[in-house]
Amino acid sequence: MEQKKVIRKQMKQQLIEQSESVRKVKSDAIFNRVIALDEWVVSSCIGITISRSFEVSTRRLIEQAWHEGKRIVVPKCKHESREMDFYEICDFAQLEIVYAGLYEPKVKETQLILAGDIDLLILPGIAFTPNGDRLGFGGGYYDRFLTNYQGKLMALAFDFQMLDFVPVEEHDVTVDLIVTDVCVKE
Repeated sequence: MEQKKVIRKQMKQQLIEQSESVRKVKSDAIFNRVIALDEWVVSSCIGITISRSFEVSTRRLIEQAWHEGKRIVVPKCKHESREMDFYEICDFAQLEIVYAGLYEPKVKETQLILAGDIDLLILPGIAFTPNGDRLGFGGGYYDRFLTNYQGKLMALAFDFQMLDFVPVEEHDVTVDLIVTDVCVKE
């Protein structure tokens, strides 16, 4: 879909142009909102990606989860099938940089965790709507994974990533909660 490509390009440009200091302040506000949510409090196993420099930072959330005794699982992509599995990490040293500068778990140093064991899945995305529609980065990995996932879905976004409309397809799953630097949308 051409419209998806246009939105992705425009939104990624806005994300990249945001200053590091503004990104940190907004990420801190999102962090504080997330850890106060019941969904966070009751979760014992959280699926989350390792954020890239232009995204809402997830590192502080991961450290907080470890501090609280929660399990953190991160995705490992299988490029040939466009599927992914989640592996538990206990330290950032269990990650390696793969294609596109993404951090993924070192499979030999981590344990595979099944979808049914993940209480809360924090999804990445480039744009969202208030009713939970999500436009991802275009790989389709989460679309495939979510067909077998039954837990809570949360997304983190800067307020400017919230749009009135994003193109969705029949297989797209809506997000239960979107936490921004200004509010929580349920």
